[in-house]
Amino acid sequence: MQKENVEKETKTLEKDKTKVVRNKDKARSRTNNNKKMYEELVVEVKSVVKVTQGGRQRRFSATVVVGDKKGTVGIGIGKAGEVPDAIKKAIQAANKNVIKITLIDGRTIQHEAIGKSGAAKVLLKPAPAGAGLIAGGAVRAVLELAGVHDISSKSLGSRTKLNMATATINALKSIKTVSEVAKLRGKEESEILG
Repeated sequence: MQKENVEKETKTLEKDKTKVVRNKDKARSRTNNNKKMYEELVVEVKSVVKVTQGGRQRRFSATVVVGDKKGTVGIGIGKAGEVPDAIKKAIQAANKNVIKITLIDGRTIQHEAIGKSGAAKVLLKPAPAGAGLIAGGAVRAVLELAGVHDISSKSLGSRTKLNMATATINALKSIKTVSEVAKLRGKEESEILG
């Protein structure tokens, strides 16, 4: 009687083990299929403190830029108790805030643009072929991941990394193509180009 019970228990345990192994294999195959759509670049990681009645709460804030170097770019912020968790949250936020920009010959922007965010102001100017990416810090990170190769930029206000990156995104958002301007004015492209 006891031998039969022991045999039954061992059989059920073996079945459970095979189910667990199969589920693990499925999970592995799901994670292998999830290839990264965008390249990621951590612009800034800083420690932030919240003062409460019980004392100070230290957390980490991460700013991440994502892009495919083909005209798609996004920025995200994440906060967590540990740095890797903050970066992971920032990447998720950046993937949700992706914008698409049109590039001339896949290398530069259509026209001059100014972007603002807080006290930060960023000026972007198209540049001739071979000029390179003339930008620094957070602006360079955003433009590299957007796929811009020839551009000139200037920071005009505050130099906070988050605000500079957001101002660059705002400047890129404000750029319009000739066809978009023609549609807004109700004219043909040839009339606008002169």
